[in-house]
Amino acid sequence: MAKKFEVRKLGRAGVFRRYRVFCGIELPVDDFASECCPRIVWVWDAVAPKASVFVLDSWACIQGFSTFAFSSCRRVLSQLDPSETALVLVEYQNEFTTKGGKLHDAVAPCMESNNMLKNSLGVLSELRSKGCHIFHVPIMFKPGHREIGGKSAGILSGIKEGETFTAGTFGAEFHKDFQPEETDIVVNGKLGLCGFFSTNLDFLLRQKGVKNVILGGFLTNCCIESTMRTAYECGYSVYTLKDCTAATSVEAHSAAFEHSFGMFSTITDSEEVKAAVTVSA
Repeated sequence: MAKKFEVRKLGRAGVFRRYRVFCGIELPVDDFASECCPRIVWVWDAVAPKASVFVLDSWACIQGFSTFAFSSCRRVLSQLDPSETALVLVEYQNEFTTKGGKLHDAVAPCMESNNMLKNSLGVLSELRSKGCHIFHVPIMFKPGHREIGGKSAGILSGIKEGETFTAGTFGAEFHKDFQPEETDIVVNGKLGLCGFFSTNLDFLLRQKGVKNVILGGFLTNCCIESTMRTAYECGYSVYTLKDCTAATSVEAHSAAFEHSFGMFSTITDSEEVKAAVTVSA
């Protein structure tokens, strides 16, 4: 079923109805039905109220003056300056990413459903080559997990009982394709769910002049969500990569993006972000 969007009208009632097109030209509504009409338009998403730019692949129909529908589209994000943009990779560690990791089997179906590792590597390589700041945020505990209190419940209790992410073990190491390079920054001290709470991530981002935070990693509805919310509260423009994140079920992953992530970040994917990050000539 085609998704419906409302086009924001420019102009007063009684004046020839016009709509803004990406190139800055204003066209009358009738021109939208023309095959020769530019297919890049500003639209207003009625579901998640935010002005966005979409490249229309095909028209479905025109419904009145203020609403139209189309069968498919590709959104174009606003331009992102590499010097102000950070890719924050959360827990790309063997415990999750690699066969033999204690949590790999739990996340493997979700990872496979969206080609998470392949997409993550692609966006990492391109953003690194364009000069974006690359931050790796692992979670790690000393043997015995003494950092986790004896009365902890929930997921931290499970980490302690399962002795996962123990420093010096295979599970705590970075995936072979996500080894930090010399220009990358490894953020130490993550002992809970949020990438900010027990670390100096915010300090490091501000030292680099970062305004845009792009998030990928594990788990979608746990550490990614917690880090996303804090980044939003800290005033960053947050972009969460739907095809570079994974949870312990596809359903949990999809529900997080469908019901809550749009309130705290721009939901996007690796291709949109790669296109948005541009290097000045």
